[in-house]
Amino acid sequence: MSKLTREEFRVLRTRAEHDLAQSREVPSILICAGTGCIAGGAMKIYDNFKSECEARGLKVYVGLKHDSDEEKSLHVKMSGCHGFCEMGPLVHIEPMGVMYIHVKPEDCHEILEKTVLGGEVIDRLVYHLDGTAYPKQEDIPFYKKQHRVVLENCGTSDAEDIEEYIAKGGYSAFEKALFEMTDEQICRNILDSGLRGRGGGGFPAGRKWDGARKQKSAKKYIVCNGDEGDPGAFMDRSVMEGNPHSVLEGMMIAGLAVGSDEGYIYVRAEYPLAVNRLKTAIARAEEMGLLGTNILGSDFNFRIHVNKGAGAFVCGEGSALTASIEGNRGMPRVKPPRTIEHGLWAEPTVLNNVETFANVPLIIKNGVEWYHSIGTEKSPGTKAFALTGNVVNTGLIEVPMGTTIREVVFDIGGGIPNGKKFKAVQIGGPSGGATTASDEHLDLPLDFDSLKSIGAMIGSGGLVVMDEDTCMVETARFFMRFTQNESCGKCVPCREGTKRMNELLWALRNYRLSEEDFSLLMDLGEMISVTAFCNLGRGSFSTLQSAVKYFPEEFRGHLAGRCALCENDHRYPIQPGDLPYNRICLVVDPAICRGCSKCARNCHANAITGVVRSPFSIDPEKCVKCYTCIEACPFDAIKEVELDV
Repeated sequence: MSKLTREEFRVLRTRAEHDLAQSREVPSILICAGTGCIAGGAMKIYDNFKSECEARGLKVYVGLKHDSDEEKSLHVKMSGCHGFCEMGPLVHIEPMGVMYIHVKPEDCHEILEKTVLGGEVIDRLVYHLDGTAYPKQEDIPFYKKQHRVVLENCGTSDAEDIEEYIAKGGYSAFEKALFEMTDEQICRNILDSGLRGRGGGGFPAGRKWDGARKQKSAKKYIVCNGDEGDPGAFMDRSVMEGNPHSVLEGMMIAGLAVGSDEGYIYVRAEYPLAVNRLKTAIARAEEMGLLGTNILGSDFNFRIHVNKGAGAFVCGEGSALTASIEGNRGMPRVKPPRTIEHGLWAEPTVLNNVETFANVPLIIKNGVEWYHSIGTEKSPGTKAFALTGNVVNTGLIEVPMGTTIREVVFDIGGGIPNGKKFKAVQIGGPSGGATTASDEHLDLPLDFDSLKSIGAMIGSGGLVVMDEDTCMVETARFFMRFTQNESCGKCVPCREGTKRMNELLWALRNYRLSEEDFSLLMDLGEMISVTAFCNLGRGSFSTLQSAVKYFPEEFRGHLAGRCALCENDHRYPIQPGDLPYNRICLVVDPAICRGCSKCARNCHANAITGVVRSPFSIDPEKCVKCYTCIEACPFDAIKEVELDV
């Protein structure tokens, strides 16, 4: 395909809109092809549908175009994530608007025969709640209170079809910004919209862009942070998989705004589908002349590269991310200077996350007033959340800023399964905090400022719901262990402090911590929160701090030697004569050890050595007593003994 001029692009858009309108008159089968549904067999379902159509002599189309004279033809295509992950694999039938859940490959024959060709709804495959069937997606309570803006195209479009994206208004915002707006006007639009970064702290995106625009440098970069590492978070992944062109378009507009001709998308290597779809989207955009040199006949040049991450949580921090792109170890650096002044290869750099960039085309196309009509005054727009944990409906949701926790957990999430009581929500990942079941917290608006008032944060958007059986001591230990494992090791407070906090929390969980050592734990957390080098370390105390604040009785129970929530499933209950924590040493019993090496492979301190099929040994000087080896050993060969002091 030859590169398009502006006029040719408009002709293409008009033709694509016409093709889209025609395609909507033809039956379409949309198979959710997000990571979750693919893991559940979505590709087999896709193949089965095509085979069933071929067996019936039906002409199958995978793009917008189709033969209007063909009497019996249909579209079969893969869409992005629908969000209702708990119910996957999902199949959507248009124009009927029917959504089927938990679809199996063997269901394809019946769906094609009864629904696509016969117009009949298969009751057993639709969503049911309290005896009511919900055949259409928009009627399902999970979707009722959502406002899907960034995610709108994810479940309705072929992620790899650039013409479908254009037909739905894609790249129109870029065209407008390129030919009708100055760099200052673009920055002013983003600033006036109130768009705040969706990756963590909620810094105004327009202020960041304008700061980079004013930098006097011949070279500037646009970087998209797709290194989504929070436990339970998958919002950015779903956008990159289901609507990659929205991310590219947002980055291109940012390039116009600050005077950049090059961008990088830093994606977790654990997201292979996102990587592939981004690369496909970039290739299609280059073929059309929407990326590259003299875009749409203008003098604007812009290229985008995909960089796979190094597998480190700390690379979500801006300076560590840019260091990783440069080929260096991902470690934070001192600030100032800020990234907009000294970023990728020491040049001014705009760094935003996936969801932030995906909002930009919508703001430019629909206007500032439209964006302010959604959400709250200080936090306009929507926010995507990954709803996980002890909740009936897990999945990807998008709601207006200011939606309450109660609405998310009970109206969208469907409440707590198995008749259990709601207890808490962990918001914002390891650096976030917990909310409680109090009315004050349940009715708290989900926006940047409201959550800060209770010691929590939106962060990237992970929402982990916990029920009445969840022990908050164990929750605090889980997130501390995650932080400690992901520490880059650059600064002592984080490298050593999180290790010690992890040890003390393990001891507390297992009823081996004194009141004195608990005070030490809290003092250590306070110290790390003000002395650690970056937000990973400074935020490591947040979960523990909020858990102690809102659930003090559970911590007192563990200090007293009994926790009703843990006693039924605790592997290491307190026993008479248990050793004080500071006099414990871990040793391998050579008579029991089989030499499987699992302890050594799981030891983060490299304290365990040995030869496979022979007894291993633990170096007490290196051992940090994290007890990972005890949890890993399948033979219970590792014991606690008293140090000779």
